[in-house]
Amino acid sequence: MNGPWPLWPSVIALAVAVIVIVFAGSRLARTADELADRTGLGEAVAGAVFLGAVTSLPGIVTTATGALEGDAAFALANPVGGIALQTVWLAIADLLYRRANLEHAAASLENLLQSIVLIALLALPVVAFATPQLQIGWVHPVTILIPVFYLYGLRLVRRMHDAPMWKPIRTNETREDNPAEEGTGSLARLWIAFAALGLVVGTTGWIIGRAGLGVIAATGWPSGITGFTVTTAITSLPELIVLIAAIRMGALTLGVANIIGGNVFDVLTLSVADAFYLNGTIYSAAGATSLVLLGGTLLITAVLAAGLLLRDRRGVGFEGVSIPVIYAATIVLAL
Repeated sequence: MNGPWPLWPSVIALAVAVIVIVFAGSRLARTADELADRTGLGEAVAGAVFLGAVTSLPGIVTTATGALEGDAAFALANPVGGIALQTVWLAIADLLYRRANLEHAAASLENLLQSIVLIALLALPVVAFATPQLQIGWVHPVTILIPVFYLYGLRLVRRMHDAPMWKPIRTNETREDNPAEEGTGSLARLWIAFAALGLVVGTTGWIIGRAGLGVIAATGWPSGITGFTVTTAITSLPELIVLIAAIRMGALTLGVANIIGGNVFDVLTLSVADAFYLNGTIYSAAGATSLVLLGGTLLITAVLAAGLLLRDRRGVGFEGVSIPVIYAATIVLAL
């Protein structure tokens, strides 16, 4: 690998990445919404699978870049920070959707189940931190288990979508997932457009990773904190842009599923981090700060799941206040 980029080229590269992500993110929301209708998957599943995967691409590439450079703390903090900050985006979005609490309006059992799956997936790295001596080759067994649990979680979400055993109470503020009228373009063309946008978003991830490492090298900032805040704020922008666009389109379930599905997909990035870190298991090298960040993210996710379950009807609910506070407290504790 080449050496780190100088400070100002790194800052300029991060600014350019923001512009590209904002441009592509708004178009991703409309494309995914039409795919949800045309394929019959519904907004919750499409947001979790389609958008969750594509909007996570910058974070995946950034994490892989950091792991290959041998920066374990940065590589682990980026996906964990992405999960935490993307959940904060939901709290911010509550301020934009003033008709009702967003978690109330976007009532979806799939989103609730996804949150529970996310908590279970985040518990696996905790076990890995406690057992760093376990290895298969140079990776921890958890690295293999995370994708298995993720695929099984998707199967459960699809099963709930096809044959739900519970239904959220519908109120005047609840927004239904009603398919739009049939689009004019072909489905194949729609998939090509979605893939092209994904490629653009994913390519920015490499730029963000290299630029983030350049900022760390030039400023001496702690790798874990930089990954949890600075680079995460940029790699998480696709989720924020898509969320805002979905709210404006009235596709609330799609917007919330994009955040939660992206968070679940981001846990897979931990497996990428361990696989690309070639100096043993990444959990043995990341340090205690990474565990603090992981614990705070687990708490944030649990609060979100409680908010989806309780569904405060008006304004910003308890989760809208608690999530940003826990996020800020996690950063302070890590510092």
